[in-house]
Amino acid sequence: MSAAFDPVTLRLFVAVCEEGNIARAAQREAIVASAISKRIAALEADLAVTLLVRGRRGIAPTAAGEALLRQARAMLSGMGRLRAELSEFASGVHGSVRVLASISVLSEFLPDDLAGFLGQYQAVRISLEERVSSEIVRSVREGSADFGVLWDAGDMQGLQTLPYRADQLCLLTHAEHPLAQRQSIAFIDALDHDTVGVVPGSIMETMLRRYAAMAGRQWVSRIQVSTLDAACRIVAARLGVAVLPREATEPYAQALGLAVLPLQDAWARRRFVICMRSVEQLTATARLLVDHLQRQAVGS
Repeated sequence: MSAAFDPVTLRLFVAVCEEGNIARAAQREAIVASAISKRIAALEADLAVTLLVRGRRGIAPTAAGEALLRQARAMLSGMGRLRAELSEFASGVHGSVRVLASISVLSEFLPDDLAGFLGQYQAVRISLEERVSSEIVRSVREGSADFGVLWDAGDMQGLQTLPYRADQLCLLTHAEHPLAQRQSIAFIDALDHDTVGVVPGSIMETMLRRYAAMAGRQWVSRIQVSTLDAACRIVAARLGVAVLPREATEPYAQALGLAVLPLQDAWARRRFVICMRSVEQLTATARLLVDHLQRQAVGS
């Protein structure tokens, strides 16, 4: 390939395809139109194919032009990510990663796993935010987050997922509740009692409603709260029972004198995943963090 096949030429070619007009592309890229025409002509000569044709609606790519357009966008996007990653090193940060996680992951094991990583790589900056599963998936798809950590029950079609950790859902009751003396319980048996909902609109609430409906019943929350801490305190006040992850609630249960009954249902063993657009699209720092999280999960 000659010098005509370079990032500047590719950017100008993409601009012409998107604008459908060389003059508008020139205005967008702050360059004279004749310079764009010369570069594209040189590119076509270099590749020995026609890339653009004029039609009633303006300039459009040929079949070969469409192929180049796809590859050019991917190449320019990759170069943009590379530039952003290297700029982190220039500023002395040595990489930054934006991670979104569900409330259960944040209440259980992720903070300790991240602390272990930052203990090894103290110059890395991690931006960690709590989101419901649907928001995590949307942000990862849009590219506004490097990756997300969430329950694998959500719709992650089109994204790549890697296994992380798992937890066990349980029924939380106060110590003198009629169910408190059981060693474990089926979800359907909890439906006869007032319940406490956690994080309205979350995938957990959706799943509980679905499994109740499958049993011909309804999951109706007497009280709804937005944090695990609040749910545990509501249960301790004898205002209802709650379905929560055992790993996150056991410290509260010990402090508040609550009973923790593992759910017997197969779906109550939840598996969490790390979701991303693809491993290849992660920055080097993000890949390093993902590898660390997976090693922690395997060792648990």
